[in-house]
Formats: sequence, C-alpha cells, structure tokens
Amino acid sequence: MGIKYINNLPSPEEIIDKYPLSKELREKKLEFDREISDVITGKSKKFLAVIGPCSADNEDSVLDYASRLVKVAEQIKDKIIVIPRVYTNKPRTNGDGYKGLLHQPNPEKKPNVHEGIVAIRKMHLRVIEETGLFTADEMLYPDNLGYLDDLMSYIAVGARSVENQQHRLTSSGVDVPVGMKNPTSGDMSVMLNAIYAAQQSHEFIYRNFEIKTDGNPLAHAILRGAVNKHGQCLPNYHYEDLKLLLDLYMERDILNPAVIVDANHSNSNKKYKEQVRIVKEVLHSMRYSDEIAGFVKGVMIESYIEEGNQKIEEHIYGKSITDPCLGFEDSKKLLLEMADML
Repeated sequence: MGIKYINNLPSPEEIIDKYPLSKELREKKLEFDREISDVITGKSKKFLAVIGPCSADNEDSVLDYASRLVKVAEQIKDKIIVIPRVYTNKPRTNGDGYKGLLHQPNPEKKPNVHEGIVAIRKMHLRVIEETGLFTADEMLYPDNLGYLDDLMSYIAVGARSVENQQHRLTSSGVDVPVGMKNPTSGDMSVMLNAIYAAQQSHEFIYRNFEIKTDGNPLAHAILRGAVNKHGQCLPNYHYEDLKLLLDLYMERDILNPAVIVDANHSNSNKKYKEQVRIVKEVLHSMRYSDEIAGFVKGVMIESYIEEGNQKIEEHIYGKSITDPCLGFEDSKKLLLEMADML
C-alpha cells in the first residue's frame, strides 16, 4: 500500500482548547459576522473588501500588514467592511511548490502538518487579537475547517474545489458567508449549482461522524475569471458578465443573490496592478445600474506590504512567495478611492 500513516493529528477541539478565542472577542465576532451577513442579504448597503496576501506565509509580516490595514479600515468603516485575507492553504495546479502554512509552517523546510495546524490557528488568532478584524481563509480541505471555523468571518471555496461534493456539503453547515468561485473553465452553472447545494440541508459523513446541516443562505458567487482551452485568461468582471450572472441567478431558486469580484487571478491575468483598474470598473458598473449595485457585494484584492512576488529563497520581508500582490501603499490608496466612489 502506497500510503504511510505518519502521525495521529490533534482534533479541532484539542487545538481550540489550547488556543481559545476569548469571550470578549467571541461576542465581537458575532457582531462582525452580523454586519457581513447584512451585506450579503441586502439589509446593509456597505461594501466588502476581502484583502490581503495571496498566501499568509510569515506570521510577523502578516501581522505587520494587518496592523497597517486596520488603520485604513477604521477610516472607511462607514462604507466598507474590511476582511483581512489570512490564506493558510495554497492550491497548486500541478502539485508542486509551496502548499501553504498548514503544510509548511517554514516554507523552506519539509511539510509538518502537526506544526502547521498550530501555526495557522495562532496566526489567525493574532490577527484578530491585535487588530480586532476577523479573518478570511480558503476552505481547501473541508476536514480541517474545525481548526479555524470559530475565528473566520468569511470563507472561500476555490475554482478547483467548487465542483467537489464534500466542499459543497460542508459549506452548508457553516454560519458565515461562503463564496463559491467559478471553476477555471468559467462555467457559471457549476458555481450556481454549488451555491444552491450549499444553501440546502444535508446529511453526510464528516470527520467520522454522521452529521446534519441546516443549509447556508449566505453562500454566494465569486467571479475570478476563466481560462480557455488555449490557456488564455478570460476576465468575467465586466458589466455584461455581472448582468449575465444576475440573470442566471434569477432563473434559479437561490437565496440572497450576491457576487464578490476577485480582481486578481484570471481576471487580471495575475498582472497585479490591474486590480486597481478592475475594482474601479466594477464600481463604475454599480453606479451605472441600480440592479448591479444591489447585486455586487464586494471585491477581493491580493495585497501585501511589498508589491509583486519573489522566490522563497529571496527572503524579502512582506513580499508574496506565491502570486504577485499589490503593494500596501497602492492598496491603501485604492481602498480610500473606493470609499469615495461608493
């Protein structure tokens, strides 16, 4: 048999008991979650900005970034709810490269999942404790959700996971918004099927238990661009794409029609500075059409202290070791301009 069992990992309950969220912060999270929920359901006209590094690889620089971000968040809080990206899992198209803090708490060393579980919990906790902002992460591995689900206020399901049954069913048991990205093919019906599934109640096997979920009415769409059969990026953030998605929503029995636009990935062809133009075009589409304004709930922006990206061995502080990111000064300027446009 080709599988070797290395370690019996601690349960989520054991990790949470060891690294708990304080009662005061649990209460604050409920309020933060309510604010975000009200945006998705349309009760609030505020806008969401899910922003931060492509991958949260270093605790010190991520905390430094978050401490800078919270100052901007305070300035724009009347219009924009800032949710820091603390992405500790990294999907790899061909399996090579850095797989995120969960697997490699030290990017230059071999994987150590036991240490990684502790590292991701501590990183999310520190961001929350030191900034008062609650976090977003990608649900790459549904079985690991329990290690962080009491901390996160926003969860994304990636383009390569959105067709997976376990991701859809697990999302149906989550109490916070779950954004379903369109698959790399760009097929919106796949994404909408995932949203519909996540909004329903299900019974299934999860972490060796038979469980039942209530359904998650906050599941919604994320447009992240597509890739055609020739490997070319096809953006889907334009007005026509937003209108098409809204029309497709209206054809289905899906609650709370909502979309977040991912300004990087295949929408920008990973040309990270294009995120500024893309976000502004989305806001312009919202100004042009009231129905689009009511449909688009926010944007995702990949941003770090230093712009661009680097190889792991370069050791440039605050610079992405995965996808290229907008630098902090440009990110700050963009967030302030967004508030002015809303």
